[in-house]
Amino acid sequence: HEPVAELSEGEKGVVILDRTPFYAEKGGQVGDQGDLTSASFAADVVHTQLVAETLHGHWVEVRKGSLKEGGSVLARVMESDRRSTMRNHTATHLLQSALRLVAGRHVEQAGSWVGPDRLRFDFTHFEALRPDQLTEIERLVNRKIMENIELRKNVMGFEDAKKRGALAFFSEKYGNEVRVVEVPGFSTELCGGTHVSRTG
Repeated sequence: HEPVAELSEGEKGVVILDRTPFYAEKGGQVGDQGDLTSASFAADVVHTQLVAETLHGHWVEVRKGSLKEGGSVLARVMESDRRSTMRNHTATHLLQSALRLVAGRHVEQAGSWVGPDRLRFDFTHFEALRPDQLTEIERLVNRKIMENIELRKNVMGFEDAKKRGALAFFSEKYGNEVRVVEVPGFSTELCGGTHVSRTG
């Protein structure tokens, strides 16, 4: 990408803001969509992705006007998609815990895809799951949803998180400070993604 000082109507580009409500694609979760607007400018954000370790790039298609470098915009995330993605991401945590309880503690996440319309959860195991195991996993996840448990989300030191039993995936990079997402009594994982506040 070549840096430009202005994006105009009909153009596509990547906008970097000094702060943003958008979640950038990471850890299997898709980046947010939404829009950027001002009195004289409107653009659809079709994707959000990290362009550096902590720098969010907003892939935009300009609908109206032009945005100049240093300009101000209102950044709005597509709320319905964000909420659906949050539900699906929390569901992957419930699924992982249920899998480990039913199929064994050796089960580990080997990839995932979390979006507003669905989730995919890849895991390591030495055989296909039996129908009775699938039924039990579904029962466990549904029970935790029906219990409407309040999630806990805390930032702490990596070593403290490991002591709390948080699951970490070593294909991911973790700093000294990590975010722990917990469904008390059922699931504890390191995760920077978006989640609902209650399992229900």
